Amino acid sequence: MKNRSILSLSRRQRLATHIVLLLLCIPFLMPIFWMATTSLKSNAEIFPQEDEATVAFNFHTLFPKDAQWQNYEKAMQTGPFVLYLRNSLLLCTLNVAGAVFSSAMVAYGFARMKFPGKETLFIILISTMALPRHVTMIPVFTIFKMLGLYGTLLPLIVPAFFGNPFFIFLLRQFFQTIPNDLCEAAKLDGAGEFRIFTRIMLPLAKPALATCALFQFLATWNDFFGPLLYINNPSQYTVAYGLQQFMGTHDSEWAQLMAVATLFTLPVVLLFFRAQNVFIQGISTTGEKG
Repeated sequence: MKNRSILSLSRRQRLATHIVLLLLCIPFLMPIFWMATTSLKSNAEIFPQEDEATVAFNFHTLFPKDAQWQNYEKAMQTGPFVLYLRNSLLLCTLNVAGAVFSSAMVAYGFARMKFPGKETLFIILISTMALPRHVTMIPVFTIFKMLGLYGTLLPLIVPAFFGNPFFIFLLRQFFQTIPNDLCEAAKLDGAGEFRIFTRIMLPLAKPALATCALFQFLATWNDFFGPLLYINNPSQYTVAYGLQQFMGTHDSEWAQLMAVATLFTLPVVLLFFRAQNVFIQGISTTGEKG
């Protein structure tokens, strides 16, 4: 009986915890919910007449009376969003591959290899995380301008292949949790550092690599400032930049604007729920000593 009472109390505590967490999520989910429901409304529902606007707010006004699914079709016809989507996916793929692999190589060097000034270089590397992007904006822009890369997608791709300080820190902490016995055994079998890195370290670091890949994907997908700074050809616009252009030319068409915004947000939400287990595992295991 005592065990049953303890189990019942534990269940009630978990239930109460989940209820509190769901209530705390409401303020963060309401903007997304409003965006999705507004995308299915007509202009008459979004902008009611003066006599209708004076009616007290009720919960039913959040939902469309008759879902206008054609808003999505009209929104997709107002601009080349398929082209913008292709450009964004291209940038995300190359940036994720470049940032994750290059950061993993640098992190492995800091975690496993011995060379003079390693700790000093690592501190300098980490200190660059404190620099705001606007501090390096003009020098980096000048470099790409001198190289003749302005107006292309390369300034949005090349920096990812030189590593990300945060990813390097994250992966270095993860690599340090892997027992040294695995590396020593591989060296006894004649494996070099690169083979140990590709055959042992990378497979064991899948949760941390997936976490970095998710962070990089979100940063590239949501990036507006980069395309604004380097791209001047409409055929190279990304989804984030294209959405801003859509807002400038169709600012009165709120239903279609919310439809495009919903489509822009949907891949990010689906990706997070798809990879949330690996993401949480990568964050929770980073920093633990093996």
